[in-house]
Amino acid sequence: MLKIGVLASGRGSNFQAIIDEIEAGRIPAKIEILIVDNPEAYAIERAKKHGIPYLYVNPKEFKSKDAFYERIRDELLSRGVELVILAGFMRIVKKPMLDAFPNRIMNIHPALLPSFPGLHGQKQAVDYGVRISGCTVHFVDEGVDSGPIIIQAAVPVHPDDTEDSLSERILKLEHKIFPEAIRLFAEGRLKVEGRKVKILDYKLPDKYFTNPEIGQ
Repeated sequence: MLKIGVLASGRGSNFQAIIDEIEAGRIPAKIEILIVDNPEAYAIERAKKHGIPYLYVNPKEFKSKDAFYERIRDELLSRGVELVILAGFMRIVKKPMLDAFPNRIMNIHPALLPSFPGLHGQKQAVDYGVRISGCTVHFVDEGVDSGPIIIQAAVPVHPDDTEDSLSERILKLEHKIFPEAIRLFAEGRLKVEGRKVKILDYKLPDKYFTNPEIGQ
């Protein structure tokens, strides 16, 4: 049973999708703790509802970013966490965490990386005028959304799309592929070789590739 720690800053819809898949028995894992940097994050309410321990760590109480991440690292290690999930955690993870969990921190980004990293990937896609966007699950490294890619899924960008409408369509796929990537990790089927992640004995289901009508 894989031990997971989740970091979040906001509403935690991906956190909920992961909880649902675990409770349905489709991911052989247990969420040991939710850690938030925002005391008003709705993710806390989700944790309470499902009996998941949670902890608020206030970044303003620490003299440096490294000290902040050392506190989070120590909490995760004390609980035996093996995989760290960033479920809408709005901070760049620093060295204390990266060193403690190499290729064991997973993030989802609302764009097809390496295009449109950083904040507001959906708005960047709309403004640029791309025809296809989507989401990417990747391992976290020292860069911004630059780690090895695990799974991606695509959605069309319609001529009248706004940041909000595209975000809503992408989010539906985030809720599918993030739990899927965690399941593969839990089953020992992910192997990192340089920049590439090999998925052993696996084909991404067609349901993660959408048709032009999705979301309409």
